[in-house]
Amino acid sequence: MRFVDTNILLYGVSTVPGEASKARVARRLLQADDLALSVQVLQEFYVQATRVGRRDRLRHDQAALLIESWLRFPVQETTVPLVQAALETRRRYRMSYWDAAIVEAARLLECTTLLSEDFAHGRDYDGVRVENPFLG
Repeated sequence: MRFVDTNILLYGVSTVPGEASKARVARRLLQADDLALSVQVLQEFYVQATRVGRRDRLRHDQAALLIESWLRFPVQETTVPLVQAALETRRRYRMSYWDAAIVEAARLLECTTLLSEDFAHGRDYDGVRVENPFLG
């Protein structure tokens, strides 16, 4: 299983000309059936996709329908054990809590790959390896 970070979802709906190549990659990725995500990722997507000032801003109903469609993937809920694991990962790797929660959500879903451009490509967090799908 591969865990999808928020930026993949956002590029998947982007209509910004400068993001066209990343949008193609993200749309192709989102057609796969081996993906997983978390409630945090869905929340971040909604906030960013509907944000005032975003050039290709989505309406509430558009964003909600997309989120509904992505519920076909396994979704890690935010739980006390997830928070505790994220706090430890945050301390250990000196990263933000939110990034640590992404790593730990991936781990809880038994994902070995974290698809993201926001983490260092190739970095391994004890079995969760980062892959930037937009490189190359």
